[in-house]
Amino acid sequence: MMNINATGLDYRELNETLRQVHGNCTITDCLGQRFIAAGISDKTLKISGIPGNALGAYLNGAKIEVMGNAQDAVGDTMNDGTIVIHGNVGDAVGYAMRGGRIYVQGDAGYRSGIHMKAYKDKQPAIIIGGRAGSFLGEYQAGGTIIVLGLNSDDKPIVGNFPSTGMHGGKMYLRSDCKGIHFPHQVHVRPADEEDIKDISHYLRRFCFYFGHDLNELLDHPFTVVTPDSSNPYRQMYVAN
Repeated sequence: MMNINATGLDYRELNETLRQVHGNCTITDCLGQRFIAAGISDKTLKISGIPGNALGAYLNGAKIEVMGNAQDAVGDTMNDGTIVIHGNVGDAVGYAMRGGRIYVQGDAGYRSGIHMKAYKDKQPAIIIGGRAGSFLGEYQAGGTIIVLGLNSDDKPIVGNFPSTGMHGGKMYLRSDCKGIHFPHQVHVRPADEEDIKDISHYLRRFCFYFGHDLNELLDHPFTVVTPDSSNPYRQMYVAN
């Protein structure tokens, strides 16, 4: 596996070097370079340091693993593949993603999953181990968002205005969600056994990546959020 030391490289130089690598690769001493692995489909990439905005934008099948935090817009408009973050992420993780999976060990900032959508047979998913900031799932049109609220120190699992404009997909929150205000155009209910079965493969993979125990994750109530079928926002995105 080839290593690229990112010290002194701007984002253009770093990405050009990465594209010339045949096979899998590590990047060390990463410090805020943007657009790393944008559009890549054929590599497994491990990053030490902190990648900049739009890590894995338009990702098309590759796997990226970050051994620390990442900044804003991780997986922007990604089409396929897997991104694993061993830390926290900034705002707008999974912006408009239409396929693939993003696993975050820690917290996520504002607007996680904004404009997230399913595309043909692709079903994107974001799994957040900690808390999510305000506007989680804003205008969500498809796919799955899971927030586990681990190590949240009894703070609400999400910030203000979750599911604003949601008109597709599902959201699963590992909480009874008491005191959390949802918009009137979504349905909020306790998860049942079938709901948990539907997300169990994501939870098992989360445990595999980050060393959690599945039984401990499941020893807590989950809440499911889905859009109202009469949601007027749907007509903005779905052809008649």
